[in-house]
Amino acid sequence: MALQTSGLLFVVLLSCTAGIQLDGNGYTGVLFAINPSISEDPALLQRIENMIQDASVVLYGAVENRFYFKEVTILVPANWTEGNYSRAKTETYEKANVIIDEPNKSYGDEPYTLQYGQCGEPGQYIHLTPDFLLDDRFIEVYGKRDKVFVHEWGHLRWGLYDEYSEEQPFYRSSMGTLEATRCSKEIQGRHGESECKLDATTGLPTSDCKFLPIKDAPVKESIMSFPFLDHVSKFCSNETHNAEAPTRQNQKCGNRAALDVILKSSKDANTSQLSTPISKQNTTIKTVQRKRRVVCLTLDVSGSMNGPRIALLRQAATLFLRTTIEDTAAVGIVQFSSSPLILKTLTVIDGEQSREELVEVLPTTANGGTNICPGIDKAFEVMKGDDGSTEGDELILLTDGEASDNLNDCRDRVMNSGARVHTIALGPSADKKLQDFANLTDGIFHKSADSIDSNALTDAFASLATSDGNLAQQTIQLESAGKRTTDWFNGTFSVDWTVGKDTVITIVYEASMPKVHITSPSGLSFSESRFDHDTKIRTLSFKVQGIAKNGEWHYSLFNQGTSAQSMAITVTSRAASADVPPITVRAHMNQKSADGSKAMVVYAAVTQKGLPVIRANVTATLESDNGHKEELPLLDNGAGADAFRHDGIYSRYFTKLNSGRYSLKVRVQNQDNGMLSAHKHSGVLYISGYVENGTVVLNPPKPPVSQQPVEVGSFTRTATGESFVVELPPGSTGPPAFPPSKITDLRATLEGENITITWTAPGESYDQGTASRYHIGWSEDLALLRSNFNDSHLVDPWELKPQEVGSTEQYSFLPHNLSMTNGTTIFVAVLAENANSLRSDISNIEQVVKFIAAPPPPAPSLEEESTNVVAIAVGVTVAVFAILAVGGIICSRIKLFRRYDVIPLSERP
Repeated sequence: MALQTSGLLFVVLLSCTAGIQLDGNGYTGVLFAINPSISEDPALLQRIENMIQDASVVLYGAVENRFYFKEVTILVPANWTEGNYSRAKTETYEKANVIIDEPNKSYGDEPYTLQYGQCGEPGQYIHLTPDFLLDDRFIEVYGKRDKVFVHEWGHLRWGLYDEYSEEQPFYRSSMGTLEATRCSKEIQGRHGESECKLDATTGLPTSDCKFLPIKDAPVKESIMSFPFLDHVSKFCSNETHNAEAPTRQNQKCGNRAALDVILKSSKDANTSQLSTPISKQNTTIKTVQRKRRVVCLTLDVSGSMNGPRIALLRQAATLFLRTTIEDTAAVGIVQFSSSPLILKTLTVIDGEQSREELVEVLPTTANGGTNICPGIDKAFEVMKGDDGSTEGDELILLTDGEASDNLNDCRDRVMNSGARVHTIALGPSADKKLQDFANLTDGIFHKSADSIDSNALTDAFASLATSDGNLAQQTIQLESAGKRTTDWFNGTFSVDWTVGKDTVITIVYEASMPKVHITSPSGLSFSESRFDHDTKIRTLSFKVQGIAKNGEWHYSLFNQGTSAQSMAITVTSRAASADVPPITVRAHMNQKSADGSKAMVVYAAVTQKGLPVIRANVTATLESDNGHKEELPLLDNGAGADAFRHDGIYSRYFTKLNSGRYSLKVRVQNQDNGMLSAHKHSGVLYISGYVENGTVVLNPPKPPVSQQPVEVGSFTRTATGESFVVELPPGSTGPPAFPPSKITDLRATLEGENITITWTAPGESYDQGTASRYHIGWSEDLALLRSNFNDSHLVDPWELKPQEVGSTEQYSFLPHNLSMTNGTTIFVAVLAENANSLRSDISNIEQVVKFIAAPPPPAPSLEEESTNVVAIAVGVTVAVFAILAVGGIICSRIKLFRRYDVIPLSERP
């Protein structure tokens, strides 16, 4: 539903699932995209289609006849030439819900979902590899593709988390039994006769022990735990959920069942069941392809644009045409005021001459009214110049004023054009319906200040660079800064090892050419005389020949005029090599609009083609057209708004909401602290082995992947996210008071009979400021602690004064009136309170178990511990090694049991 510009403001969530709609009970708008590095293969397309159709039937049954896949689109690369593919409309690679790409260096071919929201919030995308889809041997270690995809859909659509744990595969239950971490507890494993040693301190199996489930056991739950098992076909419900297991689902979702989250807290909550069955024929799949990118700049030259604004337009559009828009794109230019005018028909970018031809026709004067609809219609006329259609094309609409005409007159034409309409609101008076046009067409909306020193208009144009997944061709912004000054404007930027090709330094100024001093990492200096000077648009530009020198570059701009003037600098580059993907930054809010009832979240993803870049300094600047400006240091500490520590996703709550249209800009700096991390995202479990018909079957060891962090060196990046709107209720003077954020990283240990807990300090208002006090609760009853915190045993840590947000807190206490014996289990939780007596939600619940090791000999074995869990020590006795064809994996034929035979994968029928 489109945003309304008056009256009720609809909150629009912003994530890569935003294009997915629920039509009745069927999902439409689901987009798969294949990376251009993948060779054309009809068999791959067929496997994708088979997986989707089969998964639709599985999904329908898994959620009690509620959901299925109705319409799915597969976007193939432009370099695929053998198939008969339909023309893409608004589908783009960066909007894909499922990406088919080369293996991630930290995952190999393992399916995973990029997920960094809170429980119930959609993820970003699912990542699959061609080998996973084409090589049936992966079914032996992950399960059937249809169920694996439904597992990942749980992450992507409903914000579910995994119901297993590689970090803690076993735990001791409140009943004193040793259990495998799983859901449901009905999933059983068979006993073996080899000993699995227990840690003398924790009483848990040592790290070389593995749980082997019975593959064909008649257990239906849970897809988020073991989709590999033959009969697993459901999500855990309140009746079957294992709330004690140390899973991410329990940690992130307050120990709630997956099905409970889907039906009550997800985007699809309260969806009714269907009474009729569905089949593969209920799913429609189409394959589309984008060809040449077609863009028409549609520029406002009404009277209000006269003077500084028309100059600012020329400066920003020139940079877009010279450095941002990619080669092979076709670009046209239209201006509009009281009437529209074609300045340039579609021109293919094939070198500097074609770029300059476009720059030369940019408008220089402004007068008249603001008739936007005729300008849009004229742009559509230009866009049809390549093939007679506007489908899949892009219109960039820039205006600074309210429309003189009625935008509703062309709303339907815009919506039905098949084109994406990106809108830029220049200054505070631009028409409020601009965001509506962008939302209607899956375009991007930007609010831009009308000053040079903000560099906002340049940033807005720069953010409209597109990517088909080939990061080597993407324009990367290394620096974007500005200042109004009477003297010096100084700064630095870094050219790191991943970029350096086509590096361009652009300087714009307001009145008089500044004195320029640039120093390269090697000490080479050059001045404004080395720059190309365009006096008409007051722009200096310098293109570094070859690959720019790696290291820190320094710049100094000196205002030689007699009065203050605004100056700005922009530095862009591309990947130094096609073989090394560049470090990129993606900035966005969790919503496109807000009414102030709850805080928003700022996100910045800093990655190198899926690998997280950690330990960088990341700052977000949010600025409204009403003058409100907020700078927020973003954190990757796994607390507050940040879901996971060191996953390369930096985030923070935005709580100081005021009505207005906000721009979002993120700056990333790293001074040799940044590293590439091997953080594991949500994804299906690799099965090390299983029991089938009384026989233990071992899979080959999981292929080794890079686990050690790698230093990335100094780098800088700037990125502009889509603008957003805050509209507080009439008469409101500001947003409501917010409580401290939920503590999500509570950890507990037992030393003797003392419980020590640690956590990251929340703020006074979510993750801003400092909380006032803490409340600690404990109980032997998990359900009581979850539902009635105040009825649990409460501990008042009066001597613990909360520290500043982000600090590490620690507290130890002795549970009173409790006699601990072997197997005693205690559950602990914490909540924070602020000066307004507002309390946070209850933290994740931790458990500690009193374990007293039996005196040796003999050491306890798992056969004595539990009747429904089997654990084996992998790698105890090696008899035969065999090389498998799957990626050179080494498989061990291991004698672990006398009762059951062990069959390596290479010898299975």
